[in-house]
Amino acid sequence: MIVKLIGTAEEFFELRHEWNALLESSASTCVFLTHEWLSTWWKHLSGGRKLSILAARDGGKLIGVIPLAIRAPQYPRMMPRLVEFIASGVIGSDYLDAIIERSREGEVLGAFAEELRRWGLMLQLSPLRHQSCVVAGLPQFLGHNQWASLETRINICPFIDLTNHTWETYLATLGSSQRYNYNRRLRTLQKTFDVRLDIVDSPSDAEGALNAVIELHRKRWGSVGASEAFQTPAIIAFHREFVQRAAARGWLRLLILSLDNVPVAALYGLRYGPTFYFYQSGFDPAYSKYSVGLVMMGLAIKAAIQEGVSEYDLLHGDEEYKFHWACSQRELTRLEAHPPHARARIYRRAIDLNRAARRMARRVLKRI
Repeated sequence: MIVKLIGTAEEFFELRHEWNALLESSASTCVFLTHEWLSTWWKHLSGGRKLSILAARDGGKLIGVIPLAIRAPQYPRMMPRLVEFIASGVIGSDYLDAIIERSREGEVLGAFAEELRRWGLMLQLSPLRHQSCVVAGLPQFLGHNQWASLETRINICPFIDLTNHTWETYLATLGSSQRYNYNRRLRTLQKTFDVRLDIVDSPSDAEGALNAVIELHRKRWGSVGASEAFQTPAIIAFHREFVQRAAARGWLRLLILSLDNVPVAALYGLRYGPTFYFYQSGFDPAYSKYSVGLVMMGLAIKAAIQEGVSEYDLLHGDEEYKFHWACSQRELTRLEAHPPHARARIYRRAIDLNRAARRMARRVLKRI
């Protein structure tokens, strides 16, 4: 087995077909680990990081990759130069991980750990599934060389198991008040307006539908709360390119709910394998009395069931509305690993103090 460092965008982009084939056959399969998602992020949002993907081959065949980058020090946050996943941060990439051929996870992670040990940099890897490939193996291999590792719960992902469900049987699993409220709101819309749901999945229509999602998301968050989605030109450029690539692969699902031909709610979804990922949404507050956000979510779940998915993943966040629809959840964690030298121990203590100070500041602000 040979482990190679992929350090240029050209080398990374050339891996697309091998990368996606490996992902689809691995235990880590997820839309946020596709070459399309990660390479588009690198193109638009890498922000001065140094590309540092590790790729393992056996007899020329790609058997493992771990999509990493090295981030420069952030002295105001007391963060050293460190290794992190590509596409981590505000873009909302859940379930990042190493991608390794099934049954070869141990030997490949061992080889990756040996390379990382030579780098001698702190690792900060998130967001990971609690039972991810990296969490299950990397700390053990690094520990052989006295590295210290810590896994911390950082969020949850509510999800709906739709295996063997029809829309009717799924509705029957909901609480009676939720079921009644949804049906009543939908009937009211149908009596009051001409209701239309468009599901956009083609490259030719993707840009217009994404514009509707962005506009309705901004209307939703314009006066109440805050959202990190669609904040900067670079983030928007990322999504404009990615939805085209996702549509070409058959993954894109942009749902637009219109009342009397006026778009009032939208949902940005992705279908990858047996899973529908609810990524982002928005609605016009002028129609909030009709609960168009609630109706939009119900229609999206119904459409996913009719399409034959076995899971509807609401992704990270413990917002109350998600648990109106989902009764299951999985944990997201952060894995930090520190090399055994003294400088790493000092940085680790500084990071802990910085996090404690930020937690204290949030508690104080809530009381004001």
